[in-house]
Amino acid sequence: MILIRSILLLAFIALSELFYSQTNVTMTLPVVTLMDIEPTGSFALNFTAPTEAGNAIGNPTPNTSKRINYTSAIAPGGVTRRITASVNKVIAGVNIRLQAAAATGAGAGTLGTSSGLVTLSTTATTIISGIGGAYTGNGSSNGHLLTISLTTNTYANLIAQANTAVVITYTITE
Repeated sequence: MILIRSILLLAFIALSELFYSQTNVTMTLPVVTLMDIEPTGSFALNFTAPTEAGNAIGNPTPNTSKRINYTSAIAPGGVTRRITASVNKVIAGVNIRLQAAAATGAGAGTLGTSSGLVTLSTTATTIISGIGGAYTGNGSSNGHLLTISLTTNTYANLIAQANTAVVITYTITE
């Protein structure tokens, strides 16, 4: 009886190998940090002169033509990412302001959170924080809409200027 049970057990083990197999799969998910501004190109913001003595100059209409797109895959145990912005120069008497809206479009994951309205300077300022494993979608209808505006701050410091180029630099970092 023990011999029959042993033979049956060995037969079952042998037959189970015919019905069961496995494949080992090795995968790699790289750390990814990509960001760009869509669409590319520059734009102009121009103050308007008052038409009546004693009135203030008119602030330009804010620009809302740009979006930030990014893809992020963080390392195991890694910290979330953030996006900063800075300008190459400050114009006396003028605030350069930027606000990133919440991400919209075809993205998914742990998308970043806007810091709200910030005034840019030559020192990098966080505009979006808390980016985890995420992607915003690509193109000018995806990602964080940027509102870029100019306002006067100290009239005594204003100096007439024409075609003064200011470069905004965006950086994604941990």
